[in-house]
Amino acid sequence: MIFFDAQDYHLLKIVNDVLDQDKSHKSLKKLLNPYLHPRGIKEMAASQDLRIAYAAGNLLENMDAGTPEERLNALRSLRDEVLNGTQGALRVNAARVLVQVMKDLLRTQGQKRRQLELAHDFRSATTGKPSVIRALLRRYHLLEMPEEWNQVTFDHHVHDANTKGRKTPSHLIMDAWIKGIRKLTVIHYNHITPEAASELLEAADIMKISVRIGVEFSARFHGRFAQIIWTPRDISSGNEFLNFLSEDAVQDVMALGRDVSRRQEAYVLQLLERYNTVHRHDLAADLGFAPPAADMYAFEAFVGTGQASTLHLAEFLHMSLTAAGDEFGSGLSFLTNFTQKELVRRCLSPESNPELNDPKTPHPDAPPLLSLTPAQLIERLSRLPCRSRFILNLSGLDTADTLELLYDCRGAITGLEIYNLKDLASGQTLHSVKINELRHILNKGNVVSLKSFIQGLIQELEAASTPSERVERIRSLLRDMETLKDLYRNATLKSRIGSDSAGRSENSYGMGFAITHTLPPRAQREIRNPVNSFYETIPVSIAAYRRVTWTPRPNPGVAAALLSRIPGLSGLAMEPRVDWRRDYDPTFDKDQGNIVTLGGRRESAESAAAPDPGQPIKPRRPSWAHLNKGLKNELKVLIGFVPAFITFALTKDWWLLAYFGAFIWFGITGVRNIIQSVLAGRGFHQYSLLKWNDYVRWERVADSLFYTGFSVPLLDYLVKTLLLDRGMGITTATNPVALYSIMGLVNGLYISTHNTIRGLPRSAIVGNFFRSILAIPLAIVLNGLFGGFLGLLHVADVNGMLQKWAAIISKFASDCVAGIIEGAADRRVNVKQRLSDYKAKIRQMFNTFSRLELLFPETDVLEKLESPKKFFSSVRNEAGDIEQIMIINALDLMYFWMYQPRSRTALLAVLRDMSPDEQEIFKRSHIVLHRQKEISRLFIDGLIGKTFAQALSFYLARSEHYLATIRRLS
Repeated sequence: MIFFDAQDYHLLKIVNDVLDQDKSHKSLKKLLNPYLHPRGIKEMAASQDLRIAYAAGNLLENMDAGTPEERLNALRSLRDEVLNGTQGALRVNAARVLVQVMKDLLRTQGQKRRQLELAHDFRSATTGKPSVIRALLRRYHLLEMPEEWNQVTFDHHVHDANTKGRKTPSHLIMDAWIKGIRKLTVIHYNHITPEAASELLEAADIMKISVRIGVEFSARFHGRFAQIIWTPRDISSGNEFLNFLSEDAVQDVMALGRDVSRRQEAYVLQLLERYNTVHRHDLAADLGFAPPAADMYAFEAFVGTGQASTLHLAEFLHMSLTAAGDEFGSGLSFLTNFTQKELVRRCLSPESNPELNDPKTPHPDAPPLLSLTPAQLIERLSRLPCRSRFILNLSGLDTADTLELLYDCRGAITGLEIYNLKDLASGQTLHSVKINELRHILNKGNVVSLKSFIQGLIQELEAASTPSERVERIRSLLRDMETLKDLYRNATLKSRIGSDSAGRSENSYGMGFAITHTLPPRAQREIRNPVNSFYETIPVSIAAYRRVTWTPRPNPGVAAALLSRIPGLSGLAMEPRVDWRRDYDPTFDKDQGNIVTLGGRRESAESAAAPDPGQPIKPRRPSWAHLNKGLKNELKVLIGFVPAFITFALTKDWWLLAYFGAFIWFGITGVRNIIQSVLAGRGFHQYSLLKWNDYVRWERVADSLFYTGFSVPLLDYLVKTLLLDRGMGITTATNPVALYSIMGLVNGLYISTHNTIRGLPRSAIVGNFFRSILAIPLAIVLNGLFGGFLGLLHVADVNGMLQKWAAIISKFASDCVAGIIEGAADRRVNVKQRLSDYKAKIRQMFNTFSRLELLFPETDVLEKLESPKKFFSSVRNEAGDIEQIMIINALDLMYFWMYQPRSRTALLAVLRDMSPDEQEIFKRSHIVLHRQKEISRLFIDGLIGKTFAQALSFYLARSEHYLATIRRLS
C-alpha cells in the first residue's frame, strides 16, 4: 500500500471497537489499574496505541455517564501513557498532541479516510520528531510550551459540567492540560457538591495543575444583584475539601445556595414551557414549518449534572430547531443566521417573557440568601471555618458601583476580576481600565490621587445625568476618604483575569491565558505572526521575572565535581531549574499587552472548519505526510543516495570510489547510527531480552541517510575539489590541516542547518556543529595513519590516493565523534527515563510497605515478608488488596529489568541512593514473585486482561533468574 500503514488500519479497528463497546476489548479496563506502570508488564498485554485509545475513549465516553472514579482512572492512565509513550526533545508537547489527536480520532467515527489520517498522525507523533509535533501543534492551535513546564499560564474563571459548562471536571482538567494551563479557578454557582469538588481536585492532582474552587453568590445592590466569588483558601487536597464541606456551618450555606439554584432551574423550565406555548408558534412564520415542542425530560437529560441555565436551554432549543429544519428541508436560510444569541433575544430574554419573575432581578419572595447585601453576604461567609478570598465579578458594574462596593465591604473584597473574555465578547468591559486605576490607587494609599479620582468620577456622573442620590453617595465617600484610603493599607487588592469559558456559547473564547515572554521563542513568533488570527493579545500587561535556581546533581562523579569549579562549567555538578516570579499588579496598555488568549473564538473556529453547504465535499488529496512509513523511509534513502552516487560516479576515475564510494559513505552513517543506538540502549551487558534491532529507530536512520547523501556533492566536489584544490591549491599534500579544518567547518554548518530545518533543539544544533570541529584533529590523525599504511604497501602516489579519500576520511572522523557524543546523549535520555520509571515504581513499593506497617504496628513486617504466603494467608482480611499491589510492583520491576533500555544502569544508581533498610525492603518486596500459583491465577483471572499468555510465560520463565539477580544487587 502506498498510503497509510498496516498499523494505521489496526489502530483504527481498535478505536472503532472501543467506540462500539466491542466486548472483546472490555477486559482492557483492567489496564486502567493505577498500579500498572505504562512501561511495565502491561506492555505485553496491549500495544501503547490500544491503551491510549482505550483510556481516552473511556474518559470521553464517561463524560456524561459513568462514575468519577472511572473517569479519574482513565485520566491517570491516559496521562501516564502519553508522557511515557514518546521520545525526543518535545516529550511533553508530544504528549499533548497525542491526546488531542486521539480525541479527534474518537470523534470522527464513520469518516474512515479522516480516521486513517488521524491514526497515521497519532503514530507519527509517537516518534517525537520535532517537525511532526510542531506541525500538529499548529494544526490544533496549540502553542508550544516549555518542556520544563514552567510557563505562566492561567484562567481565573471557567465552568465545568456541574454548572453551565459542557465538560466534566476530569474532561475540563484534561483539556486545560492540553492547552498548557497550569493554574485554574473553576467557578460554581451558589453551592458545590462534595462529588464535584473531589473529582476536580483529584483530576488536577493527576495532571499537576493548580486548581482553586470558587462559588459565585449574588447579593442585592441597588435593585439588582452583584456577583461575588468566594474561594476557600489553604485547602488543596480532595480529602481536606470534603472534610471542610462536611462542617455544619458549611452545609448550612450550601443548603441555602441550593435553594437559589432550584429557583433558577424552575425559571428555566418556565421558559421552556413558555417557548412551547407561545414562542415556537411565533417562529413558524419565519421558518416555514411548525417547530416541534421541546421535551422537558430530554432537556433535563441534556443538562445532566449541571445547573440548568438559559445558556443550556438556548443550545438545546437551537439544536432542536436545526434538526427539525434538516428534516423538513425548509427554513434553512433563516436558520443559517438564527444564532443562539438571537434565539435568546426573541424567546428567552426577560423582555420577551415579562410575565415570569426573572431570578436575576431581586423579588420579595426570593430565597433567604438572595436577600443579603454584599457586606452581609461576606460577613456570613467569613464565619466559615476557613480563610477566604472574595473576588468581585465586575460584570454589569461600573466604576462608581465598584467604589461603593469596596467601601461598603470595608476591605473584605480581596480581588477584582478586571478582565473577563465573555464580557469582552458582549461589549461589557468599558469600565475595566478605570476600575484597575482605582485598584492601583487604593493599593498605593495615595490620598491625593484618590481625591482626584473620586472628584473626576463625580463630574462624570453629573455629566451623565446620574440620579442625585447616587452622586450624593459618591460624595459621601469623598468626605470619608480616610476610611477609604485605609481599606487596603495592610492588604493588597489583587486582580483576576478569566475567560468565563463554558464551551457552549457562540462568539465566545476558549479558556486560558499566557504571559507571552514565558513561552518558547517559537510560540512567541506564532503569536506575533500577522497571518495567524487565532490568538488574541489582550490589552493587559503582567510582569514576570525569570528566576534560575541551581541545585546539586545527584552523584555527579569526582571528575564532574572537580571540573565544575572552573568558571562556565558549573553545570557539570549543578542543575539549573528555571521558573518565573509573577507580579500580581497588572496594567492596562492598549499597545503593549503581554497576555495572549490560548483559546480562539468558538464561532470563528467552527465556521472555519465547516464546509460551505452549497459546495460538494471534495475528497482530500493524498499527502506525503500520510505515505506508508516503510515506503517513505525507502524513498528518503533513495533520494539521498542518488546525489551521492552521481557525485562519486562522475568525479572519480578509480572504479572502487566511482561505483562503491556512495555505498561506503552510506555504510559509515548507517553502521554508526545502529552501533550508537545499541550501545546507548544496552551497552555491553547481555541481561536484556531485547534484540539489537529493538534499540534502532529506523526512521531516524533513514533521516540521517537522506541528509548525508546531499553532503557528498557539498564536501567532496564543491568544497574539496572546486574550492580548495582548484581554487586555493589546498590538498592533502600541500596543507592537510587546512583541508580537513575547512571541510570540518563546512560539514558542521551543513549539519547545523539541516538540524534547524528538522526543528531539533538548540543544544543539538550547537553540539552537532562543534562535533565537526572536534573531528578535525581526528581526521588529520587518520590521514597520517592511512598515508603511513599506504607507504608500507609501497603505493606509488600516496598523496593522490589520500586526496581521493579525503572526503571519506573527514566523514569517518565526523561520524566517530558523532557516535560518541550522540551516543552519550542517547544514553543519558535512556537513563533519565529509567530513573523516572524506577523512582515512580519504587515509591509505590515503599508506600505499599508503609500501609502494611500502619496496619500491623506490633508486627515486624519486614521479617514476615520472608514468608509472604504464610503472612498474607493469615492477614488476608486486614491487608485487602495489598498482596496484589505488591505482585504488580514486582512484575513491573522485573519487566523494566528485562525489557527497558539502560535499566541496569538506572537501578544500580537508585540502589546506591537507598539506605540499607530501604534496600532490604526493596529485596524482600520481590519475594512475592516466588508465589507462582497465586500469580498465575491472577493472570488467568484478568490482572492485565485476556491477552496474558505472553506475560505469564515471561514470568514463569524468568522470575527465578531475576530474583537471584536482585539478591546479588541488593
